[in-house]
Amino acid sequence: MKNRVLITMQEGVSEPDWLGNVEPFMQLVMKKLHFNHEEVSIMFCNDSYIQELNKNYRQIDSATDVLSFENEESYKDEEGKWKCAGDIAISLDMLPVNAEYFNVDNNNELKRLLVHGLLHLNGYDHGEEHIEKGVEPECKMLKKQEKLLLKLKDEIIIK
Repeated sequence: MKNRVLITMQEGVSEPDWLGNVEPFMQLVMKKLHFNHEEVSIMFCNDSYIQELNKNYRQIDSATDVLSFENEESYKDEEGKWKCAGDIAISLDMLPVNAEYFNVDNNNELKRLLVHGLLHLNGYDHGEEHIEKGVEPECKMLKKQEKLLLKLKDEIIIK
């Protein structure tokens, strides 16, 4: 299974020193979710940028932690045919806020955001349910997310 992960930073947002660790983590998760010859792009941004995306695409005028946009287009190159699974936007401003709320470190929170975004691109949805501190998830997507994160507990993105 071969996949592509394209990572960008919002213009004007400083690149974190752990950015190079995101692609290997995503390759691992994509393999576990049976992605094959698929491309995912990830943009790390600030709250104001993700708020604008949330407002424009979901009509919700507030910042959020992660957004996913399915694509489903495909293209061919010298390595074969690729499916564009979609795009994930993650707010670096929200990352430490969430980590504090869930009482986890930034590494575990980043893994949650990346897995969450990827599950959306893999056809999962959680409706109105969201992960809450101390509350066991009920929907299939969030249960799968938490189970997958347990399997990935030893993976390190942010040292």
